[in-house]
Amino acid sequence: MAEEKKATAKAPAQDKGKAAAAPAAAAPKTAAAAAVAPATAPMQKKMKPSARHVGSAKAARRKLRKKRSQIQARRKKEFTYRGYSLEELQKMPLADIIELLPARPRRSYIRGLNEEQQTFVDKLRKSDVPIRTHRREIPILPDFVGKTVHVYNGKEFQMVEIKSEMIGHALGEFALTRRTVNHSGLGVGATRSSKFMPLK
Repeated sequence: MAEEKKATAKAPAQDKGKAAAAPAAAAPKTAAAAAVAPATAPMQKKMKPSARHVGSAKAARRKLRKKRSQIQARRKKEFTYRGYSLEELQKMPLADIIELLPARPRRSYIRGLNEEQQTFVDKLRKSDVPIRTHRREIPILPDFVGKTVHVYNGKEFQMVEIKSEMIGHALGEFALTRRTVNHSGLGVGATRSSKFMPLK
């Protein structure tokens, strides 16, 4: 009886050894299969921009940006002034437009324009041809949009085409009275060293 028990106890131990050896033998097969499998299986990962395009990652990103910009056409933003479109502003009465203007032009219209200014405004509203004026301080109203005015800048009449973005600004802001000065080199006597410069 004791001998039979020993035999049965040894048998499972031998089976365990065989079972342990079997996975060890099977392991190289699965490792080899795992190495081959990714090559044959389709890639599920999302490809990087650098992998899709030949060249550096920076060049790939540039190409993608360019492609995206071609697809999405940029729409021009519609003009609004204080939440009103140009058509709505042109239909509004002058009293309502004045309330929307900034402080300086609003005060000008509330106090009332002088005779010369009022004559110019009436003339500009009626005519379709360009008008000359010395009145640089007149604030631009929605009625003036699309008109052309020749504004005096102290030397000559400068052509100003009135656009919707100019509403609330003065006419003189678009006919500059100063120019940038480009200085040449130093003159003789300007510095100690220039004293000895040869005159040509």
